[in-house]
Parts: sequence; C-alpha cells; structure tokens
Amino acid sequence: MNESCYGCSTCASADKPLEEFIAKLPMETSHHRVESQEIKCGFGLQGVCCRLCANGPCRITPESPRGICGASADVMVTRNLLRAVASGSGCYIHVVENTALNLKNTAKEKGRMKGKAALERLAKLFGVSGRDEWETAEKVADAVLGDLYKPEYVKMELVEKIAYPPRFKKWQELGILPGGAKSEVFKGVVKCSTNLNSDPVNMLLDCLRLGISTGIYGLTLTNLLNDVLLGEPEIRTAPVGLRVIDPDYINIMITGHQHTMFVHLQEQLVSPAAVAKANAAGAKGFKLVGCTCVGQDLQLRGAHYTDIFDGHAGNNYTSEAILATGAIDAVISEFNCTLPGIETVCDELLVKQICIDDVAKKANAEYKPFVFAEREKHSGEIIDMVIASYKNRRPRVKLNLLPEHGNGNTLTGISEVSLKKFLGGNWKPLVDLIVQGKIKGVAGVVGCSSLVSGGHDVLTVALTRELIARDIIVLTAGCSSGGIENCGLMVPEAADLAGPGLRAVCKQLGIPPVLNFGPCLAIGRLEIVATELAETIGIDIPQLPLVLSAAQWLEEQALADGCFGLALGLPLHLGRPPYVTGSPVAVQVLTQDMKSLTGGQVIINADAKESADLLEKIIQEKRAALKI
Repeated sequence: MNESCYGCSTCASADKPLEEFIAKLPMETSHHRVESQEIKCGFGLQGVCCRLCANGPCRITPESPRGICGASADVMVTRNLLRAVASGSGCYIHVVENTALNLKNTAKEKGRMKGKAALERLAKLFGVSGRDEWETAEKVADAVLGDLYKPEYVKMELVEKIAYPPRFKKWQELGILPGGAKSEVFKGVVKCSTNLNSDPVNMLLDCLRLGISTGIYGLTLTNLLNDVLLGEPEIRTAPVGLRVIDPDYINIMITGHQHTMFVHLQEQLVSPAAVAKANAAGAKGFKLVGCTCVGQDLQLRGAHYTDIFDGHAGNNYTSEAILATGAIDAVISEFNCTLPGIETVCDELLVKQICIDDVAKKANAEYKPFVFAEREKHSGEIIDMVIASYKNRRPRVKLNLLPEHGNGNTLTGISEVSLKKFLGGNWKPLVDLIVQGKIKGVAGVVGCSSLVSGGHDVLTVALTRELIARDIIVLTAGCSSGGIENCGLMVPEAADLAGPGLRAVCKQLGIPPVLNFGPCLAIGRLEIVATELAETIGIDIPQLPLVLSAAQWLEEQALADGCFGLALGLPLHLGRPPYVTGSPVAVQVLTQDMKSLTGGQVIINADAKESADLLEKIIQEKRAALKI
C-alpha cells in the first residue's frame, strides 16, 4: 500500500492544518474509514430495529408496524434510548465512584490534598465536618459513595443539597428524583429488556431520572472531588495542539477521564530518580501529552503541573495524529474516548500501550490495574515500561512533527470558582452585561467530537463562530473544546471574531469570546454557573437566556448528559438526532412536550447558521420574557 492510498479519502476537519497532516499519513486512521462507512442503516438511524430476543432482529416498516412480540416503533425507539442512556450514565457513575474511593483512600493515609478550599466548600454543602482535613475528606467521600450505593427505592440525599431548589421541586413534582445512582442504571437496563416495559413516556421519564443522577454525581461531583485532590483550576494561558509535543522528552499520551488515577504517577515522573533514569536513556525527562478529556482536565489544572504536563494536543479524533508524530513513546488509558483505532497505529510505530482500568482495555495493551495501596510499585513498573519503549522505538521510528499546529496562548483554567473570582467575586458583572445587551446570552457548546455533521469538529466550530458573531458568549466542555481551541477561538485575539458588544467586552477584559471549562465532566461546572446565575437574578434555570449545543455528540454518555440538560430545563441543540425519529411519541415528547414538563426541548439541525438562528431566537425570547 503506497503513501497516497489513504490521503484521498480523509474526512474534512475544521482544523485545516490537522486535516492536511492526516491526509499525508501512510497509515489508516478513523478519518480514512469515514468513506467506507458512509452508507448507514436506515432502520438503525430511526431507532426502529430490535434484536433483544431470538424472534429478531425485527424492524418496523409501514407494512409491518409491530415486531413479532407486538412492540411498536414507539416502544422500540424509547427502549433503545433508555438502554443507551443507562449505559452512558453507568460510565459516569464508574468515574465518580473511583474518584470518591481515591479521595477516601488518600484521606485514610493522610495523603496530600491540593484543594483545601474546595474541601471546605464541599463539607459545608454536605453538612459534614471532621477533626482535621483528612477526616473531613473521608466523610465527604463517604457521603458520595453512600448515595451511589443506595437501592433504587431510596432517594439520594445529596441531590437536594446540590440542586437548585426550584429545579429540585420540579423534579419532585414529576416523580423523577433518583434513587441510588448505581441501582438506577441497573433498573434502567432491566426495564428495557425483552417483554417488560412498553410505555414509551414512562421510559422517557426514566431517561430524565438517569440524567439527574448522571449530572449531579457523574459530572458535578466528579469535578468537585477532583478539585480537592488535584487542586482547583487557575486561569492562565497555555499552548495547545501538536506543537506541545517535545521530542527531547519521553512522551506519554494519556487518554480517558479519571485524572485521580494519574496523580501518583505524575508526581513520580518528576522525581529525581525517574528523571535520572530518563537521562540515562538519552532524554531530558518525562512529559505527559494531553489527549481526550483527561488531557483537558490536566490542562484545566495545569498551573499545578507545569513540570510534567506539556499541554493538550487534541481531542478523541486527533489521537491517531498525535501518535503519528512519532514522538509518543507510550499511551496510558483508563477510560473511554480511547479509540480502538489507535491499536494499529501504536503497533506500526512501536508505541507501548498500558491500560490501568480494564473498562478501557485495548487488545494490544498491557493491563496494569490501578490499586491504590500498590500505587508506588504500580508507578515504578509503568515508568520502567515506558523507558524501555522509548529506548526500543526512538532509534527505529522517524519523527513526523507538526510544530506550528495549534497556538501558544489559549486561555484555560476556567471553572465556576476561577471565573467568578475573575469577575470580582460575584456574577453581577456578567448579569449586568447581559441586561445591558452587550452579551445577549450564554451558549454551552459541549460534548464530543465526531467525524459526521460535516467532518471532524466542522459543525461545532462553525456554530461557535456563528454564536459569538451574534454577541452570545460560548462556554465549552468536552472533546468539542479540543477542536475549538486548536482552531484558535480561545485566544484573546479571537475577540475580533465576535459581534460588537461581545468584542468590546472581551477586549476590555483581555479574554476570548469562548471560555474553556475543560473535560466533558465540566458540563457539571456549567450547571453550577447556570444555577448561580439564576440564583443571582432570582429566577429558575429555564428562564435564563442560556442554551446548550452538543452539535457533534458521539457516545451514549452524551445522551445521559443531554438528559441532564433537559432535566435542568434547557434548550438542547444536536446536529444529528439520537436515533429516535422512528417514534412519533419520542419526537413529540423531546421536541415539544418537554417544554411543559421541565422547560427543556431538543432542537435538531445540522446547519451552523440555521442552528445559530434558532438558538439566538430562543435567547431573544427569554430576554423578552425577562424584560431586558
């Protein structure tokens, strides 16, 4: 196979230097496989196929409106959706469970916790205290774990402590307050099994219930627990893109979502003993290269890790290109967004793959399970494996760097705490700008990167450009952030792309019109911002001139995220429908009836300008209702 075989079929990317780089690669990536997977199953796209029992697979057509068991299109679609949302919720609950366990184990050993102010805020919120910071931290972790492990019929206690009271009351009225989060996932899977629930509206309500437990625990609390262990985000500028890869170091690309699993390794990689080993192998030391959401989280907290973290190189569908530079010596994975496609690239370039949580086990990866009590031994073994990989591959692999990719001054370190501090300690300055009309409203552009909806990050970046041009400030979280930042929309100079009102605000404050809150988990941070803005104004969240877009959603986790957004009462834009169009009931409930249930609604549109028009119209309507 010659070097030009793949270049003709790469999918488009909003990041043109990256697109050109990938087009010239002499190896296959996800981008090259888009064309061969272009023909999609029409039944699958509508969600009207079922293979839950041996009578199937059944599919719905005008001539055959029910499966053999009698399931209608509405039942099939909502059952498939509930199963996907339960799976997505389970992923996030896995993350918060591990994070809480790591905090508890650190506290029991009286280990280092970098976010003492964050611990104090959580302890106050939960109503717990201890004799010292470690006992307090253990009680905080136990409160989270206790709720996760409750049975489905016992309501979680922290929901009421964390949720905005008007939202909690609405959820209570709708009967969608969740029981124990792990049990809710279990019940969701059971409920959509063969010949059980056949009430589509009932199953859609379960999706909202799962959305609440996902959002409060898997999203919001994961961030806050991470803040305690890893240190709170601090606003700063940082480099992003493939430029962050320094071939003079032994480079480890990290993928996943569970930052606390890396904390000990991070510390060991800069120890004198580890650096001496790297020097002996011919390198200056070690560097972690950010990829996917765990890289975004490291970037968010990068002020605490300048000695080990090179920067965030890219999102999920940039990972193969990062490896293709030839300067990555190992991949350490612990959760999703770790593409199966990296296996062949790693094999070709002799890159060592190491997995520390078997939920993300790659076929060619060595499994080194993270065990807290054995983390010293665990980190030492990983360091030795990475050095061996470096020594084996560097003389044999040609470098293919892209040093000009990305930019050197992306604004990062944004959180609900650091942003409020930047504004003077309260949200009034932002509220005033919205009331004055200098900023029309807020758009949360969140979620994944995908290779559809125009190509890699194409719709996400185009929509973001459209929104800021209309004086709508954009807050981002997730893999979408990686594409937006690499395309230069998070540098202060991007203010020139904004509308006149937002441009003036950005230039006065020295900020870009797009603010990066980090990983997809940080959707929970955006919920805190929404809650505190609503509280400042004295309204409920659905009344805010605030919209959400997961323009290029990808995974089942994104569907659970979306259900949280709908439960909050927010308009949610998607570039592609989540395989529900075959059900008139699902379409009606999600796009129309949801407005009267929670205040939210789903909006489907794959065109950036049209989508921006729709979202701007909603913002203007909400402004008019508030008489501003």
